[in-house]
Amino acid sequence: MVNFPTENAIKIMESQPINKTTDHALLPANWLQTGQHGIGPWLLDLNQKMESKGEEVKRHPVIIEFQELIGCDPVVRMSLTEMISQIPNKYHSHHLKSVGHMLGLLNEVLRQAPEFNHTTVVACPFSAILIWTMGTPAGFAAYRNEKINSMFRKLLKAWGDFLNSDESLYSLNYGPHGWKCEAAQKHLKMQDYEYNPEEKYWGFKSWNDFFTRKLRQGVRPIDDPKNHKVITGACDSTVYRICENVEKFSKFWIKSQPYSLNDMLANDDSVDQFVGGSVYQAYLNPFNYHRWHSPVTGTIKRAFVQDGLYFSQANCEGEDPTDQNLSEGYITQVQTRAIIFIDCDDPSIGLACVMPVGMVEVSSCIIHDKVKPGHKVEKGDELGYFQFGGSTHCIIFRPGVIKEFTAQKNKFYKMGRVIAVAN
Repeated sequence: MVNFPTENAIKIMESQPINKTTDHALLPANWLQTGQHGIGPWLLDLNQKMESKGEEVKRHPVIIEFQELIGCDPVVRMSLTEMISQIPNKYHSHHLKSVGHMLGLLNEVLRQAPEFNHTTVVACPFSAILIWTMGTPAGFAAYRNEKINSMFRKLLKAWGDFLNSDESLYSLNYGPHGWKCEAAQKHLKMQDYEYNPEEKYWGFKSWNDFFTRKLRQGVRPIDDPKNHKVITGACDSTVYRICENVEKFSKFWIKSQPYSLNDMLANDDSVDQFVGGSVYQAYLNPFNYHRWHSPVTGTIKRAFVQDGLYFSQANCEGEDPTDQNLSEGYITQVQTRAIIFIDCDDPSIGLACVMPVGMVEVSSCIIHDKVKPGHKVEKGDELGYFQFGGSTHCIIFRPGVIKEFTAQKNKFYKMGRVIAVAN
């Protein structure tokens, strides 16, 4: 097996026995489509690919940098070692066994484009590797450690660079795990998108170009486009939660995961306008259309990306086999997210906020260059997109704005369909 890192201290650390922890029953994994039963075989295959390369495997520069941090920082080394040692025993057959093992697997996926597999995490290989560390006592702390989080930011940037290159196009093939195979196309509904079926890679320039593909004109009609009282969905997504009377500050880390507006909106000066208002939250799975659109007609007041965490879960949920599905309320306060304020044409709505939130490695929130103060948007106009995989988003309204939310929890709504009606 490839042994990362090579420092003597880390070799000694990895030779220690792994502690055993309590098992927990699996829960449904809505965001990750079909649960975790496919992760074991996927990881077994990844391990075999890594081991077949032996000691001569080339390490990515960002992996070497991570290795050096682990070797010289005792707190980082302790945190990562402990979170791996606390993985429940039943997952140790194919899952992480040491810090070196983790670096080896991450090194492997940095040069891989996600392949189609409807039984696993599809576009989220980092999650498949790290999932059982995230809900451990040490993992809760490790993924909030700024040094560790910064390294994952660099890892995701390196992976994103690969996925934006033409080298990543190889996964668009007709093989059983290729994105052009019959099973994949049933999930993708390519008839809804702009692409050229006659070209080798359907006319896409990279895997990310394929993943963030645009819709064909007219396939997502906007409900009642001239009626400013009708608010439409910003994304193809499934409703997670709708909350009223939202507070400025709350204990967002407790079991109910209440929204804490000041934290969600990154201490923005406008936060007081939303206190007592409403939050609509819905999530996207990796097969959904991943571009965001304006739910209202108005003018952009501010738009920015707030850096945050990547693999953090709410402690109150314990072991979460769904990655971050059980922590969706919590992550709106701490995860990397885009924050877009729109001054609506309807004065009874006033200022509204669209907030796409990255989940795990799906934290590349890209706001279009034109979406800046003073830019006019019509309901349904595109604002930006996610790269890499599934994610979540919120739409935030001032108090007294919403007459009725027509959207219902756990139901899927396409972008452009009515989700609420304003007073």
